[in-house]
Amino acid sequence: MNSEFEKNSAQKKGQGKNIIIIVLVLLVIISGIKLYTDYVDRTKKTEEILILSTENNDLNKRLDSVTYQLDLRIQEIEKLGGDIKALEEVKNQLVAERNSSRQRSASEIATLNAKINSYNGMIAEKDQEILELRAMNQQLYSENQDLKTTQAEIEEEVAQLNIQRENLQAKVNVASMLKAENISISAVNSKGKERVETTKDFKNRQIERIKVSFNLADNKVAEKGPRNIYVQVLAPNSQPIFDVAKGSGTFMMNGNEQFYTVKQDVIFDNSGNELVFYYEKGSDYVSGPHEVRIFVDNYQVGSKSFTVK
Repeated sequence: MNSEFEKNSAQKKGQGKNIIIIVLVLLVIISGIKLYTDYVDRTKKTEEILILSTENNDLNKRLDSVTYQLDLRIQEIEKLGGDIKALEEVKNQLVAERNSSRQRSASEIATLNAKINSYNGMIAEKDQEILELRAMNQQLYSENQDLKTTQAEIEEEVAQLNIQRENLQAKVNVASMLKAENISISAVNSKGKERVETTKDFKNRQIERIKVSFNLADNKVAEKGPRNIYVQVLAPNSQPIFDVAKGSGTFMMNGNEQFYTVKQDVIFDNSGNELVFYYEKGSDYVSGPHEVRIFVDNYQVGSKSFTVK
């Protein structure tokens, strides 16, 4: 009895092991199938990507080619005087598409290839237009040959008239330049007493302020109106004396920025009225020769020197 029971138990255990083995075999088979199908899918996608990449590269080459061909036609038509607006718009579209960094889909590639084919047809039409424009330009050139001699003579006359006018204008410009005359430089002490530079050299203790006076010479050619008048006092080292806090600043002279010592804005009316400028330095002057330069707008109209001991 016991031996029969043990025999049945052994049979059941064997059957259980067989089932487990079968299940494991099935799992292995299923996993293998899954791995194979995944591999096939990956391989297919890789092939599609490679194909799209190749097609994109080929499309970019076609875009470069048609853009280059368009550019040649644009240059030629523009040189011949034709309308290039439409061609410029197409070229800009192609350049924008070429510069795009995104990967195009198969449908987008097909659409662009169709457009490029149509653009090739347009290029052929523009070649015919170029031929027509060349013929028209040749005809105009032939017609203009008869007028060239007369035109050259007229241009020569106009050039001579322009030269005469420029020479006359240059003379007027020179004649209209103002000139400072009767320039006087004085040292004004703390009590208001003036010492003119013609008497003797100035001493620092005599200089509370420098006074510069002059008048603008009679000039009937010069245009009446507002003028900027700058007085520049140069130290013995030829550097301008200035103090922005006391009204000094800068002006342009022959394209260069320079400092002025004092400035006045006046209305020139050719009256010859005396103009007076004062400058209080606030410290001793360096011993030696000083120069006063007077400018109207952007040119010099006069100068005079004084010496400080």
